[in-house]
Amino acid sequence: MVEKKRPPKNNRGFYVRMKLLHKHGRPQEKSCFYKYYKWVLWFSLSLYFFTSYLISSNPHNKSTSLTKTHVSNSKSTIASRALFESTNTTALQQVQINQALLKNLKIFVYDLPPKFNTNWLLNERCSNHLFASEVAIHKALLTSDVRTFDPYEADFFFVPVYVSCNFSTVNGFPAIGHARSLLASAVQLISSEYPFWNRSRGSDHVFVASHDFGACFHTMEDVAMTDGVPEFLKNSIILQTFGVKHKHPCQDVENVVIPPYISPESVRTTVEKFPVTRRRDIWAFFRGKMEVHPKNISGRFYSRRVRTMILRKFNGDRRFYLQRHRFSGYQLEIARSVFCLCPLGWAPWSPRLVESVALGCVPVIIADGIRLPFPSAVRWPEISLTVAEKDVDKLGKILEHVAATNLTIIQGNLWDTSTKRALLFNNRVQEGDATWQVLLALSQKLDRSYRVSRVSRQLMSDT
Repeated sequence: MVEKKRPPKNNRGFYVRMKLLHKHGRPQEKSCFYKYYKWVLWFSLSLYFFTSYLISSNPHNKSTSLTKTHVSNSKSTIASRALFESTNTTALQQVQINQALLKNLKIFVYDLPPKFNTNWLLNERCSNHLFASEVAIHKALLTSDVRTFDPYEADFFFVPVYVSCNFSTVNGFPAIGHARSLLASAVQLISSEYPFWNRSRGSDHVFVASHDFGACFHTMEDVAMTDGVPEFLKNSIILQTFGVKHKHPCQDVENVVIPPYISPESVRTTVEKFPVTRRRDIWAFFRGKMEVHPKNISGRFYSRRVRTMILRKFNGDRRFYLQRHRFSGYQLEIARSVFCLCPLGWAPWSPRLVESVALGCVPVIIADGIRLPFPSAVRWPEISLTVAEKDVDKLGKILEHVAATNLTIIQGNLWDTSTKRALLFNNRVQEGDATWQVLLALSQKLDRSYRVSRVSRQLMSDT
């Protein structure tokens, strides 16, 4: 039986008294074994409590390390949560700022005679081909909240002239030889019937140039560069598909790079048949013009021979699905593909850029120096690949490397619905769509608005 004697309160140690009893209750005589056993027990307990104290007091022990790791992880979690909340707050604030900018924006749309616009719609292609953003933006503005019928309160003036709907009877492509004269006629009309062009010299007037070399209004670059931007438009704002990062005569004007037109209805129909997240059975895809022997036209070769190089190098490669002829199921092929090649043609931009993004295929951009539309809304470096024209022969190795490393991340970014929305024009403005992005870009150019400048001058004179 063990008796415990309570230690004095001021004693921080432990006191244990053990008494071995006979079966009749009388004390047993103390033997050597008993003394040895008592000593061993005392020593063991003392060693246990002493080592426990050392362990608990040591700042470098494992228990403390675990605690610190836990705290560190907690701090990391808190920091991550704070960063996430900060990012969300910043994004929300940016959305609110954008909404405020657009809420106060006012655009007057000129009501021009039908020869400048609606007469061209007799041909259905006019509102559906890759240059149809000039039609889509006009339609969307007519029902937009930013439209004003009072030109004196307008920040900007939209001039709706369709120059891309004169289709050639020879090859079916848009012929834009009439563009300069048609635009000049429109400017003559509005400057003679309204005071707004003359008071700002056209600086707050907006036009669309949705073809190869934008405001130069020619399909061949050498001629476009020689002709340059028409003198009467040099002070205006041009919404154009053409854009490069280096100096170029065809962007020697205030401009906003916009995407080529792809019908949102056709995209929706394709996605219904083949959802973007479905398994893709085509690895690398391109369908379009590829010349086996490119012709020298005025010292220039189509696509700077990039498409020819792709055909020669990869036509026999089973990983690449390359086709040279038109096909009605073209968008379904994009929806089935992992990588979609977007090489330059005569101009650096291509409708494939929009089609690839809209249908979830990673765009492989092969056009040195291209300036892409709406970079603040579309995170191009995170959803696409850029391959230098000189490296096109290494395309297979480049795509293999991406497929083995960060393809899943790129696809996750690409399949964000807001990205697709930013590149598609709708008949009515939708928040975040391509026309909305155009309006946002214009709201950041209010220093060109005569009305805003006049108000600013008045405020300065009052102070």
